[in-house]
Amino acid sequence: MSSKVDEALGYEQARDELIDVVRRLEAGGTTLEESLALWERGEELAKVCRRWLEGARARLDAALAEENLEAAAEDGE
Repeated sequence: MSSKVDEALGYEQARDELIDVVRRLEAGGTTLEESLALWERGEELAKVCRRWLEGARARLDAALAEENLEAAAEDGE
């Protein structure tokens, strides 16, 4: 479950923090508990990024659909 803070993160903020989490996991040197906490945080950040990207895709799809309707209406005139 994501927190209210995660929901308020912008795409770039979430992406940058996710990159940091991955670097820390790849570097090693953390305890199992720390690694699990980092993994869980990474999963939450990935969800935030995915929501932003899905929202952007929906906006693009809507804009393209509107453009296609307008073009079809112009062709029908």
